[in-house]
Amino acid sequence: MRAGGTRSGLLGLALLALAACDIPPTEPRADAPAAAPPAPPGPSVRSQALAGYYARVESDLLGRGLLRTDGGGPDTPYTHAMLLRNFERIVFYDEYAPGAGYRPSSGRAGGLRKWTGPVRISVEFGASVPDEQRDSDRHLVSDYAARLARITRHPIGVSTVNPNFHVLFMGEDDRDILPARIRQILPNIGESTLSIFRTMPRSIHCLVVAFSSGGGDHTYRRAIALIRTEHPPLLRQSCVHEELAQGLGLADDSPQARPSIFNDDDEFALLTSHDEILLELLYHPELKPGMTPDEARPIVRRLLDARTGGPV
Repeated sequence: MRAGGTRSGLLGLALLALAACDIPPTEPRADAPAAAPPAPPGPSVRSQALAGYYARVESDLLGRGLLRTDGGGPDTPYTHAMLLRNFERIVFYDEYAPGAGYRPSSGRAGGLRKWTGPVRISVEFGASVPDEQRDSDRHLVSDYAARLARITRHPIGVSTVNPNFHVLFMGEDDRDILPARIRQILPNIGESTLSIFRTMPRSIHCLVVAFSSGGGDHTYRRAIALIRTEHPPLLRQSCVHEELAQGLGLADDSPQARPSIFNDDDEFALLTSHDEILLELLYHPELKPGMTPDEARPIVRRLLDARTGGPV
């Protein structure tokens, strides 16, 4: 799991990832979503205040030239050595300890984590989400899933049939139904993991929790992402970009990663050319779940060299 910190007095994108060990080896069945209560006549005072706060966050970041959407350019060059360094930091480390809520991690490298089976993404909405926003967000997730599939060459797509990556768009007024829906998806979820969703503070803009079956298993089998619907469009899109990519196995941040969304500086809002290479590397067939940095390093170095015919 990971979360961002305070930068220049404002909280930027704060996102979470967790390889949880509190579910059984067999994959739990995700029942159909419970019937949502009737939509309220309008957003509550608390939801309106939250929307106003995030609108100010986005405006401030844009005013400082952050939340770039260009994917990087001549001002953000990177070499193979930088990609190798950033790959190791982002893939093998966690900012927070698995299964321990918001407790910082030990700082030790873990094994490589990724999906080996198809990733079937479902998109769900709380009752508070307007229809026009639902249509926009469905297209956003569908288009981005197709892009991730092209980058990784892994089967990733939106599906209503036996989904295993659940993207929940919910607002403050949907908070009461959230724990029950998560228990539907993962009946054996641990209380410490559930509390991440239940007590999500304003400083956490969105989060993803990716689950293996525990016992040293590094293969992801299910994930749940939560996107706050009070975000203005660009912040909401940036959450989708980072949460879905992070839920594929890019678990940490690095202050050295540039151009990248895996950096707490909020310079980039959307997946960059640098990040695409990290995903491409992660899902190369030669890199296996559970590999250590020492085992993966020569493979990653060779794959990078092969991109341009030699070291760069």
